[in-house]
Amino acid sequence: MSLCAECFHQGEHAGHDYNMFRSQAGGACDCGDGNVMREAGFCKRHRMKSSSNVPCVPKDLLMMSELVLPQFIFSLIQYLREGYNEPALDLPSEKDLHRILQMLEPHVSFLEDLTKMGGAMRSVLTQVLTNQQFYKDLSSGVGENACAKKSHEKYLIALKGSGLAFPEDKLACGMQEQASGTSTLAIQGLCRKTSWGGEILLFKKNYSCEDQDGSQGVGKRKRVKLSSSTKDQSIMDVLKHKCFLEELLFWTIKYEFPQKMVTFLLNMLPDQDYKIAFTKTFVQHYAFIMKTLKKSHESDTMSNRIVHISVQLFSNEELARQVTEECQLLDIMVTVLLYMMESCLIKSELQDEENSLHVVVNCGEALLKNNTYWPLVSDFINILSHQSVAKKFLEDHSLLVTWMNFVSFFQGMNLNKRELNEHVEFESQTYYAAFAAELEACAQPMWGLLSHCKVRETQEYTRNVVRYCLEALQDWFDAINFVDEPAPNQVTFHLPLHRYYAMFLSKAVKCQELDLDSILPDQEMLMKLMIHPLQIQASLSEIHSNMWVRNGLQIKGQAMTYVQSHFCNSMIDPDIYLLQVCASRLDPDYFISSVFERFKVVDLLTMASQHQNTVLDSEHERSMLEGALTFLVILLSLRLHLGMTDDEILRAEMVAQLCMNDRTHSSLLDLISLESYHIPENPNPKSGIVPGSLSFESMLSAVADFKAPVFEPGGSMQQGMYTPKADIWDKEFDPVMVILRTVYRRDVQSAMDRYTAFLKQSGKFPGNPWPPYKKRTPLHPSYKGLMKLLHCKTLHIVLFTLLYKILMDHQNLSEHVLCMVLYLIELGLEDSQEQESDEEDSVGEHERCHDSWFPSSNLVSNMRHFINYVRVRVPETAPEVKREPPASTSSDGLASSQSPRRSKSLQRENSGTAQVFSLVAERRKKFQEIINRNSSEASQVVHPKTSMKWSAPGATPQLTTAILEIKESILSLLIKLHHKLSGKQNSYYPPWFDDMEVLIQPEIPKYSHGDGMTAVERILLKAAVQSRLNKRIIEEICRKVTPPVPPKKISPAEKKTLDKEERRQKARERQQKLLAEFASRQKSFMETAMDVELPDADIAMEIATSEQHVSEAVYDCVICGQSGPSTEDRPTGLVVLLQASSVLGQCRNSTEPKKLPTSEEEQIYPSDTCAAVHDVRLTTLQRYFKDSSCLQAVSIGWEGGVYVQTCGHTLHIDCHKSYMESLRNDQVLQGFSVDKGEFTCPLCRQFANSVLPCYPGNNVERSLLQCHSNKSMQDLIKEVEELQEQLGTFPSETNLSKEMESVMKDIKSTTQKKYTDYSKTPGSPDNDFLFMYSVARTNLELELVHRGGNLCLGGANTAGKRSCLNQLFHVLAMHMRLYSIDSAYNPWRKLTQLMQDRNSQMSSEELPEVPVLYRDVSSLLLIQILTMPQPLCKEHFTCIVKVLFTLLYTQALVAFSVKCSAEDRVAWKNSGALKKNTSNGEKSWEVLLSHVISELSKGKMFEEGETEELAMVSSSVWTPDSVEGYLQQFCLPFLRITCLLQHHLFGGELPSCQEDEEFTVLANCLGLLSSFQSPHQFTSASCLDWPVPAFNMISQWCLELASFADRHAEQVKVLLVQEPKWDLPCLLQLPENYNTIFQYYHRKTCTVCTKVPKDPAVCLVCGTFVCLKGLCCKQQSYCECVLHSQNCGAGTGIFLLINASVIIIIRGHRFCLWGSVYLDAHGEEDRDLRRGKPLYICKERYKVLEQQWVSHTFDHINKRWGPHYNGL
Repeated sequence: MSLCAECFHQGEHAGHDYNMFRSQAGGACDCGDGNVMREAGFCKRHRMKSSSNVPCVPKDLLMMSELVLPQFIFSLIQYLREGYNEPALDLPSEKDLHRILQMLEPHVSFLEDLTKMGGAMRSVLTQVLTNQQFYKDLSSGVGENACAKKSHEKYLIALKGSGLAFPEDKLACGMQEQASGTSTLAIQGLCRKTSWGGEILLFKKNYSCEDQDGSQGVGKRKRVKLSSSTKDQSIMDVLKHKCFLEELLFWTIKYEFPQKMVTFLLNMLPDQDYKIAFTKTFVQHYAFIMKTLKKSHESDTMSNRIVHISVQLFSNEELARQVTEECQLLDIMVTVLLYMMESCLIKSELQDEENSLHVVVNCGEALLKNNTYWPLVSDFINILSHQSVAKKFLEDHSLLVTWMNFVSFFQGMNLNKRELNEHVEFESQTYYAAFAAELEACAQPMWGLLSHCKVRETQEYTRNVVRYCLEALQDWFDAINFVDEPAPNQVTFHLPLHRYYAMFLSKAVKCQELDLDSILPDQEMLMKLMIHPLQIQASLSEIHSNMWVRNGLQIKGQAMTYVQSHFCNSMIDPDIYLLQVCASRLDPDYFISSVFERFKVVDLLTMASQHQNTVLDSEHERSMLEGALTFLVILLSLRLHLGMTDDEILRAEMVAQLCMNDRTHSSLLDLISLESYHIPENPNPKSGIVPGSLSFESMLSAVADFKAPVFEPGGSMQQGMYTPKADIWDKEFDPVMVILRTVYRRDVQSAMDRYTAFLKQSGKFPGNPWPPYKKRTPLHPSYKGLMKLLHCKTLHIVLFTLLYKILMDHQNLSEHVLCMVLYLIELGLEDSQEQESDEEDSVGEHERCHDSWFPSSNLVSNMRHFINYVRVRVPETAPEVKREPPASTSSDGLASSQSPRRSKSLQRENSGTAQVFSLVAERRKKFQEIINRNSSEASQVVHPKTSMKWSAPGATPQLTTAILEIKESILSLLIKLHHKLSGKQNSYYPPWFDDMEVLIQPEIPKYSHGDGMTAVERILLKAAVQSRLNKRIIEEICRKVTPPVPPKKISPAEKKTLDKEERRQKARERQQKLLAEFASRQKSFMETAMDVELPDADIAMEIATSEQHVSEAVYDCVICGQSGPSTEDRPTGLVVLLQASSVLGQCRNSTEPKKLPTSEEEQIYPSDTCAAVHDVRLTTLQRYFKDSSCLQAVSIGWEGGVYVQTCGHTLHIDCHKSYMESLRNDQVLQGFSVDKGEFTCPLCRQFANSVLPCYPGNNVERSLLQCHSNKSMQDLIKEVEELQEQLGTFPSETNLSKEMESVMKDIKSTTQKKYTDYSKTPGSPDNDFLFMYSVARTNLELELVHRGGNLCLGGANTAGKRSCLNQLFHVLAMHMRLYSIDSAYNPWRKLTQLMQDRNSQMSSEELPEVPVLYRDVSSLLLIQILTMPQPLCKEHFTCIVKVLFTLLYTQALVAFSVKCSAEDRVAWKNSGALKKNTSNGEKSWEVLLSHVISELSKGKMFEEGETEELAMVSSSVWTPDSVEGYLQQFCLPFLRITCLLQHHLFGGELPSCQEDEEFTVLANCLGLLSSFQSPHQFTSASCLDWPVPAFNMISQWCLELASFADRHAEQVKVLLVQEPKWDLPCLLQLPENYNTIFQYYHRKTCTVCTKVPKDPAVCLVCGTFVCLKGLCCKQQSYCECVLHSQNCGAGTGIFLLINASVIIIIRGHRFCLWGSVYLDAHGEEDRDLRRGKPLYICKERYKVLEQQWVSHTFDHINKRWGPHYNGL
């Protein structure tokens, strides 16, 4: 179903689970079409339409179009004819085609626009396209027009060149064609004249072989062509065009489906007449489409376009049914598929290489490798999903025969032959093509057919399929000359015929109530059927045992794909089911011995301690034995097709997947693939519709808990996961299902580890548990025979032998073997039918028994049966040979059976040894018997009379016979095993000794946790419960105090084993301890060293800010490991990362965050950002004042400022240089560029690009200089001035100074030139001066942002502890002291002395200096401090702060005076004047405000008429408290920066406080308050300490403003220092639903190139829309995203990729995929929108992204960086 976005959004989807796939090719919207969707799903518009009548269009309105369109369409067709030249040598002239298509683009676009005009125009188009008369008149080429004739000739040539012909021509050349044998496949088309029996024989026998051309790459193989004597070619090569539409489609196919044409043809589909005509035309051209597709070089693109069309046509059931009836759609599809595959058939080499008559597809051909068949198969699956069409198919016998023929092409494909000598030279990768072909071409149509066989009424369909399937199988066995034994060392994983048969059997029993026996073949066929699936199971085991290692990795790939989630339901499950069916109907002894023979472990099953295996190397024996037993356990305990309901199956699948690992919702849906229901509702898994997904959701909530996504900063982005509930582990964990469903063996281990962890955690079992035994669901009655396997003597002998071998510690046996043996015994006990009455152990029973091993076939009674002696064949070297047979043994060497209840031992003669491998010969004999016997006797089962001796052919002659004394029964072996496992004698104590209730009401749980001992106890209890005799024997055995292992010679070995176990246990404990210790160390290291952004974590490394009593700072070099101070000669440096940052520039002064625009109305303008405001201010200042003065009145770096951060580790600079050298020589470079100075910290691996030298001995001076002196303010001012006057000389050429110079260069080169050059005269030293103190400002401001914008938290927080500001200051100060400030212009004088007005003496041309009141106080502070010799004295610092505070306070008063209205000004002026003469006048803001107003009133400052804007602001009433609050807020930013600076320069903690106390606390901390006052009487003015009388000072400063106001009155107020309240920087706010973004941006045109970008992206910092990787917007080799990241973020860009929902980060020359902030309802990303689920914003993730941006930690946290080469 396809819907346009408009209809979708107008529909009602609440609570629906849907996937949205966005078609790129256009198409017709199905909304309003009742054949495709229910009316309830229509959108509002179509719901109304369907009920109301649509008015007719007036005739005259359409007259013109009716006249013009036929000519227009004909001219289009003529162009297409003219432009097409039949390509020479099969090389399509793609350039020519492309040229013609480009030329025709306007024509097709015009037609496309017509289709959008609505229904009336579409109906005119339909009439023109389908009218046969128009076509005849215009295009037949009859008439005078030479041009038309020529074009008609071209058309005929094109038809011929395509291997097509008009029917008239066809008759003439038909005979020649058949004679020359050019036509191909023996298959019946529409004419069915011959009987199908003859047809099939023809199909198999008449083939000719031609050497294949070498280009195929499979030199030795021969391609097969089948003869064709009885087929109607018309489907394949007759086309007759009768209207424009047909020829138009012909050319569309010929030109390989140009996108524009496809869109036009699809846009016409809403017209119902057109839809029918077009569908018929499409079907008519189906064979031609296949031929063109096969030849195409761009088959992928073409496939997609074909499916875009066909899916719209065939999804409509009514239409599909109509075309099936009228145009033989099914015949055409099946025939076309057959023809297609026929082109790549080769002879099968399976079984009988020489004489095989079977042909299979060659998986190496492009057709299969490139999935070229996919669109045709997809269409076939699509039409089979309609019940009416599928029924037609299932009723049509000849179609079924044809289809089975088609399926048999895949039977036995991609044959593997085991390499025994050398490793295969070339590893073919064709296997995936084979698996994909079987899944898509065979299995999916099968699921489609099965979905219509659900009820009893459809029994006939199943019978048909089963019948033709069996016939095809019989033909296949004949064709490959199969008798009874499979060829050795061969395996094919592809048996689609077996699987069709199996799945239809399963469906027949499960849903249609058919009697299984009625559709099963005879015994002989069953024996043949089981061979190949069993061969696959054995080969799986061989592959995992590394026996196929010489075939390369691809064979492992096949074994994994076979069980992988998308394939398992169509491959391993049907195979296992088929084997279960065979096992339930065949003789159990035959079946069991077949299994062990296939797994090649027959020779291993001997009582002897040594044996010779003629078919298996000893290193593979153990894993093959494990494989055989595991296979038997799966075979006997799996119930997927044997009686489980769909819900039980779903639950079991879900539990198995969840037990292996926690899963996301989508991976669960993917792993439990659609067919896991075994009755899929929709046969096409690619459609993504999961049947009964409601039950999927409810089942999921029943078995699993949802773990919401976790967001650890620095951790990878977690997704929402489902984890099994505790109850599931406790009661439902099924290891058998897990083993069946694991692709990697490690997943089984993972499930067991998780199970063990659960048991330990819940306290249910402390040790290492075994896989738990789970009680099985009951069998369907049809399959009861399967349980006979558990009660056959062969299996009991195997179990007995293995128990004995494990007890005796024979080699090649593992715990896993024991586990499986016990599992099988327990399965047998669960199913036992023995009644108490049968228990009397009569003599007769013994005498009837023909076997020397066990008396009956019931496991319960056989368990207690004692076996005394066994004769074995052993190599002469074996220890058993030395022993003499006991006297009691008769010379025949019997195995004597003896019951402990009877005194007289009963002995019987027996010809041969009682040993299990003799049963292999028995099995072969039986097979021959069944084959040779008449069919009437086939139903009788023959029991073996005697055990024959049999040894493998070619066995080594050194075998000799020995007789072993055993004297054990299964029960006694189990009890001894219990002793062995526990390591104690007499460890087993029957529980019923204490409590007889155990036997009467046995509460044997369905599910039991524990290890091997628990399993043995459980089995013994079950055996005792089922039989009184067993109970008695167990008691007897327990009373005899038996040593754990009878033979003495084994005890040292056992001791050794126990010692080994003990040692292993101890080693394991030691390892655990070490790991725990390592983990804790790692944790502490992470906490100290790797703290990236957890503000609360303490960092152990405080760099040169603590230890004030130490004489000199000591640094550890992380490279050479030496500790010592940093010296002039060998300086130490901090590992730092320098990066340009525009984060500060993104602060806005609006309270609400900006939203990402999602409509044309919403736009973002950058005028209110911090960067823009500062930029405008500097430009304005430069217009009116002297340039050098302007460049000291502000700070830059809001955009493109340099931020310096460190991981806190130090190293010697010479060590660093050699480290960089070694990185440069290292060829394998990580994601950074060593040439750009980038490296990772040698200790913590954090990204860095420079080293900041540590100034030597700073701690000494600091501790000396912190003493308090009582100098007066005036003296200090004088000292500061003198210190500034000293010219900084560059230190002598020491290593330290060189490094300081080099790091300064690094800092400058970190940002772009445009962010450092603000002077009017380029290259002016003022630029450098401004840049250097601005670097300090940027770092202080950013630290403030990281602390949340204020210092209320106090403390030396993370940012402080890992800050490198102290070292940075030394570097900046050393460089800034090189620039002397002319003493006449030194701002310090203006702040501390009264001076005459210099501006009045200046010439009028010269620009004045910036008035003091216009200067930025924080910038002045940094200039003052950085131009003084370092390290600074604390009292000088305080003095500078006090002086600057007076200026700041005056600026606050001036700003306030402009803010309030004229009346307010008069009032404040008068009230202040009254208090002027009080003693404390200079420390009262009222008095000072009054003075400021009166001074400013002298100029034109307030004359500029009250603007409305200001009037609005001043409408609020100012109270003294609100004025005080305003002044404090104005001063706070400066106090914060100053406090931070003091903290970094002089150490000491920052005090924490409440927000309303911040001003007081900071003022006190800076020493502005003489004594700390209580908050309620505190005023900000009390912090003032005027260096000269306040009123004179203020008058001098105001005079500057007044004189500027005289010249430029309009600018006076604009330039006043307004301190807006900047918000913290944040990213744009995103909408809740991702679809909102997608709908707006994915069709939006780019502002630069005005095209819709292929990969649109949007910047999350500023909202700019950009083309990712778009060459259209490239400038000077930079693509748009990279360019934008430089302009917007100074090299850092955060972009949301619209079509992928992921975020990409660009940092300098590198980029990385960050992840997505939009997740679906289950907490999962949907990268590239592949799953099409609705996505919602995840606020936590977005917060993490924003946090990383603000804290500049992208480089540290994201690990997968790569270079972008300016191409994004």
